[in-house]
Amino acid sequence: MSALLFQPITINGVEFRNRIAMSPMCMHSASDDGETNDFHVIHYGARALGGAGLVMLETAAVLPNGPIGPGDIGIWDDRHIKGLSRVTSAIQRFGAKAGAQIGHAGRQLGIDLPSIAPSAIPFTAESRVPQAMSVEQIKEVIAAFGEGARRAREAGFDVIEIHCAHGYLLNQFLSPLANTRTDEYGGSQENRYRIVSEAIDAVRREWNGPLFLRISSTDYAEGGNRPEDFLLWGKWMKEQGVDLIDCSSGGIAMVQVNTYPNYQVPAAELLRRELDIKTGAVGLIETGRQAEEILQNGRADMVLVGREMLKDPFWARTAADDLNAVMPVPPQYTRYGSGWQRSQPRLPAAELASTVER
Repeated sequence: MSALLFQPITINGVEFRNRIAMSPMCMHSASDDGETNDFHVIHYGARALGGAGLVMLETAAVLPNGPIGPGDIGIWDDRHIKGLSRVTSAIQRFGAKAGAQIGHAGRQLGIDLPSIAPSAIPFTAESRVPQAMSVEQIKEVIAAFGEGARRAREAGFDVIEIHCAHGYLLNQFLSPLANTRTDEYGGSQENRYRIVSEAIDAVRREWNGPLFLRISSTDYAEGGNRPEDFLLWGKWMKEQGVDLIDCSSGGIAMVQVNTYPNYQVPAAELLRRELDIKTGAVGLIETGRQAEEILQNGRADMVLVGREMLKDPFWARTAADDLNAVMPVPPQYTRYGSGWQRSQPRLPAAELASTVER
């Protein structure tokens, strides 16, 4: 029986060649106004060439006051579409699907602009105090998520992921540690979810393809969210057309987290089992055997690999070696070499790769 990690999976009509995804990670290499460049084409294209089924870009800010840090990419203006299209084309040329993660940093804004948040509560005692958002500002953010989805569609992405994790704006609304509002966007679980619900609806109006949503399943702090809180929110997410919940954790509170291999997988397993929704597992997934165990035991449907894929663009091949699995090889890297290639028809690399096995 072949490894499940390398079997295709279809989500909302889109087939992924395997169940390996590159997790979104900030590269801080864009221009000051959020434009992508050759670095992004090469960086993300290399992971597609390396065999990942899905390559997720770093968070694209939906508004100019939303970047996580300097050099983050933007998706708040139509001028970003052209550069993002170059990145998606490079990813797709080598057989992977391209994912856009769209989000807003909220009180964790990493550039020199005034920050906004559900409540005027700073991240730490040393952090600047954010402006508590008016309802009008909330509506502007919701509309910006919709416009970000439109631009992602026009740039040719295959997947959109809404960033609702790691202590950023939507996560701040969900957490009672960051949201002490007394209006319709604060208080009860339903009210704290309201902006997330409206953002999902805004994205779905512009996007019919696979929709992922990344959560922080626990705040790791007393009085904060726990995985069980997402059983209700996850039910609503599924009803609104979210296809996969990407289960990460932390970011609301500055706390020391005890990390270990697969430490975030139980949340993915819980939501998948209780809600019958696809989930993504992330967090210190380092080997093919780890990833295969997660899938074979029904704990998640995809694995998202972060730091290991930064170290090894061909992590998918490394995982295949770990599992004694067979996967296609880019023809340029086979024993036939460039001389063989010059004598063959000039087909796209992704098509050639499908004809050559290890």
